[in-house]
Amino acid sequence: MTAHVAIVYSGEYRVDLGGVEQLHAFDVNKYARIYEQLEADGLLAGRPAVAPEPVSDDDLRLVHSDVLLRSLDSSRHIAEYLEAPVLAMLPVSVLRDTILRSFRWATGGTILAGRLALGCGIAVNLGGGYHHAKPHRGEGFSIFNDIAVAVRRLRADGLFRRVLVVDLDVHQGNGTAVIFADDADTFTFSMHQEELYPLPKAASDLDVGLDVGTDDETYLARLGEHLPRAFDAARADVVFYQAGCDTMRDDPLADLMMTEAGIVERDATVVAACVERGLPVAMTLGGGYAPDAWHVQYASVRHLIDAYGLEKGEPPLF
Repeated sequence: MTAHVAIVYSGEYRVDLGGVEQLHAFDVNKYARIYEQLEADGLLAGRPAVAPEPVSDDDLRLVHSDVLLRSLDSSRHIAEYLEAPVLAMLPVSVLRDTILRSFRWATGGTILAGRLALGCGIAVNLGGGYHHAKPHRGEGFSIFNDIAVAVRRLRADGLFRRVLVVDLDVHQGNGTAVIFADDADTFTFSMHQEELYPLPKAASDLDVGLDVGTDDETYLARLGEHLPRAFDAARADVVFYQAGCDTMRDDPLADLMMTEAGIVERDATVVAACVERGLPVAMTLGGGYAPDAWHVQYASVRHLIDAYGLEKGEPPLF
């Protein structure tokens, strides 16, 4: 199969709380900025991205307990999961119609990206990557673990068995590691800054801790060393890739020293490794807290479209 790129996005990913959302470290609307720039530069060839449906409660229950779902009736719990105390002062109905709505649509986007990747080779959800959420609680700006939900939904549909999760966000994918700890068919690989949240770390199947100040050359060398190990161990049918760009040198929540060019090369390396092995890959964008984080990820997505081409017409859907 010749790989092409499908882009998944919905305007429902946006969050508008009258400016309150701008008080958070994470730019919740960076995904919209990326999509708008792709459109403005003609990279989507005049066609809209493929729009998902919001995730259902039944799909969420494949990963998350009713304890978590019930906790979302409380503004206090939502504020705690998102590390945004100001949200506790807002009515839960407002949070449900804005922030929780966005998380539901973006989680649906990762499910859709997984389906599309099986048909066209590469699918990018311009959102998702909420890798800190655990079965019974959210944390670290994450409410639902979208990659875990997508893996369980699509596996239940009989679309694949063995999965490799590659997580290159600067923070360890602790929620994903916990969820799949006893799942022999899902291999979790996380490469992250070692002395950084979450502390203590969970145990992925393969964890690679990076030192403060790690630059492009060192980072890409470590990735080149360990990524083939992950592929060999996973023996996967499909790859889900969390491509957070908070490894950037000016990210306020981390201490690595990657450049935009280095992150673009990192993402290209992972996707190329999947394509060379004939493995479908669904990519989510995860973290990134520098003012120009959206532009870094725009550059990466643009590079993939330039390299593999946009899927023509309606992408094949499994």
